[in-house]
Amino acid sequence: MEGSLVTMEEPRTVESTTSMSKAGLEAGIDGGEEPAVIARMCMSSQQEAYLVYYLPFLQWTTQYRWTFFKGDLVAALTMASFYIPMSLSYASNLGHIPPINGLYSFVFNPLLYAMLGSCPQMVVGPEAAGSLLLGTVVKASINGGRSGDEDDDMNARIAGVVTGMAGAVILIAGLTRLGFLDSVLSRPFLRGFISAIGFVIFVDQLIPEMGLGHLAKHVGGVSHGSSLDKIIFLARNAGEAHRLTCAVAFGSFAVIMVCREVKRRLQPRIPSIAYVPDRFIVVVLSAILTCVFRWDRQGLAILGDVKSSTGFPFAFRFPFIPTHMQHVREAMSTSFLIALLGFFESSVAAKSLGGGEGKKDGLQGMSLSANRELVALGVANVVGGCFMALPAFGGYGRSKVNVSTGGRTPMSSIFLSLITVLCILFLLPYFYYLPKAVLSSMISVVAYSLIEEAPHDISFFFHIRAYPELFLMALIFLSTIFFSLSLGIALGIGLSLLSVVRHATKPRIQILGKVPGSHDQFENAETSPNQVEFVDGCLIVKIPEPLTFANT
Repeated sequence: MEGSLVTMEEPRTVESTTSMSKAGLEAGIDGGEEPAVIARMCMSSQQEAYLVYYLPFLQWTTQYRWTFFKGDLVAALTMASFYIPMSLSYASNLGHIPPINGLYSFVFNPLLYAMLGSCPQMVVGPEAAGSLLLGTVVKASINGGRSGDEDDDMNARIAGVVTGMAGAVILIAGLTRLGFLDSVLSRPFLRGFISAIGFVIFVDQLIPEMGLGHLAKHVGGVSHGSSLDKIIFLARNAGEAHRLTCAVAFGSFAVIMVCREVKRRLQPRIPSIAYVPDRFIVVVLSAILTCVFRWDRQGLAILGDVKSSTGFPFAFRFPFIPTHMQHVREAMSTSFLIALLGFFESSVAAKSLGGGEGKKDGLQGMSLSANRELVALGVANVVGGCFMALPAFGGYGRSKVNVSTGGRTPMSSIFLSLITVLCILFLLPYFYYLPKAVLSSMISVVAYSLIEEAPHDISFFFHIRAYPELFLMALIFLSTIFFSLSLGIALGIGLSLLSVVRHATKPRIQILGKVPGSHDQFENAETSPNQVEFVDGCLIVKIPEPLTFANT
């Protein structure tokens, strides 16, 4: 996940169009055309280049071919089978909002990103980390008495505020050309924090997976406590676990993990195995078995009616109104972190996939731009916030599924949005018997995937003896586990910024020597001391960094 989007392309089309316009003007004059007519043509061409640059769909729609259609549609169907059940899980289990609000993230965000984004094969949607952070704001509101566990409408409105603010932060950053900010957070901070989020999610889901949700609500400080509090609660009340719920949850988890490993090993030899919707099959089978054997009457919690808290399929609620100001103040720091983490993950996915340049079987002429990515993600989340959706950003895993199953253009994202709309309008009643334990097990698989990269990074930092980075990782992880996400966030960002300031106050200083036989060529004497000559009585120094008040 290293790297930065700083090297991505910025509006070079304007400069190139200007030079083309000058050439066209000269050619037109030589050919006898009226200068005013040629000037208007050149100006129109320049404006068109601007329009295509900031609205990429005007470029890729003209290149779309029927040969792309099958791959885009199959990719959209495959992603829908994987990630529509996941969005229900993120909303209900992590975000503490109605499950349908998770589906809204696949209605508006992929569609808007397809219109404005610069990475043709990236697909945006809700992520576990952003959903969990949104859930902390909802839980804080519940703890403060400004909402309730059963107040779905208010909780959904709070989610809209958080998502809208995260989108506004990213949109403003894009308009002010702050695309370089994806490199501000260090790798140790991100790995420590993401691993901690994975651990927090995994422990959180053990409570509903063991059927102890109702008991946890009656034990003070557990439902909204730290991971340590929940581990102690689980250890003390393991004997009270509901056996059927445990069997369904842990059985689903085992099946998904086995399928995940089998697909990982077989995909290099059998690429078509990526099309197998294992999670969708688990969801369908569990719902059918629950309906046939009426496991809900035996104490297994089911999803029930999936409907909007407002009674309308797509209710518009503008998040930035005066009555929501108290939630805005609470959500400010969390929304900023959601925006930063979301953009970082999106930038990693975008750089891995690339634009359309150099791809013979895809779109041509589309190049990545950090600032356009910020604008696209910002607009998508601001609109999503108006419909109380979860925050949605580009995900590397989801985008790789899109590519591996035939997705070549942003049309796969548009198809995904249309499929989700059809699901909301016609298929929600079929989710009635879906066990909540299965949704929890699917989230546990995601949590495991967040944690599994940590051992590799720890081994790498040990190998290069990067002990300060290891200390930062451990500090963020432990503070998040034993105290709260907010403390882990504060420590991580604070220490990362202090590290940046510390390095900025120590500029590099190079001593130069004259290259023998030359009069005006100098080289770094520290790297090649035997190949330079020193000037008697003169010390030549070079500072290869800008001087500021912090390092002078």
